Amino acid sequence: MASDATRLVLASGSKTRRALLEAAGVAVEIHAADVDEAAIRDRLLTGEPSVSHESIALVLAEEKARSVSAEQADALVIGADQVLSFEGRLFEKAKDMAEARACLGALRGKSHALHSATALAQGGTVVWRGVETARLTLRNFSDAALDRYLEQVGPVVLTSVGAYQIEGPAIQLFETVEGDHSTILGLPLLPLLAELRRREVLVS
Repeated sequence: MASDATRLVLASGSKTRRALLEAAGVAVEIHAADVDEAAIRDRLLTGEPSVSHESIALVLAEEKARSVSAEQADALVIGADQVLSFEGRLFEKAKDMAEARACLGALRGKSHALHSATALAQGGTVVWRGVETARLTLRNFSDAALDRYLEQVGPVVLTSVGAYQIEGPAIQLFETVEGDHSTILGLPLLPLLAELRRREVLVS
C-alpha cells in the first residue's frame, strides 16, 4: 500500500503496467502521458545516430513522467517505456497484420533485446530513473505455426512491439527467455519498488 501522504500516478494507459502494479499491492491513479514518442525517437537518432537504445527508452520514460508531473504537481509520477532492439535497429509496433507477420519472420530463429525503462518525476522534475534488459530468442518456427498464431490472436498483435504478448499464445514461438518477467511486460517492478520503499512511499 502507498502511504496516504503520497499520491502515485502512472503516466501510461497500459492495462498491463497498471495490472503489474496493482498485483504488487501498489495503488495508482492513471493519467496517460500525451507525448509524441516517434518524434522523440527521431530527434534522438538524428542528433546522435549511435545513441544507445537503452538511452532512448530512458528518455521516453522520463518525458512521460515529466509531462504528467507538470500537471500533477502533488503526485509522484511513474513514467515507463519499452523498446525492442534487434541487430542494431529499433522495432516499433506493427501497423497492420502483414507488417506483424514480417516482423515475426525477421525475429524468427534469432535473439533480440527488450529495454524497459522507468522514471519517477515530482513537480515536473525527474528524480529517479532506471532501465532493465531482457533477452529473448524465438525458435525457428514454421510458416504454418506463424499463420496459426496470427489467426489465433488477431489484431491484438498490433498493440505490442514485436507483435507478441509473451503471456499469451505467443509463448509457443519462443525458445529461450532471459530476464525478469515484469521487464518483459514493460515495467521492471523490483527496482521501482525498491525506490518507492527508499522514498518511504511503501513500507520498507
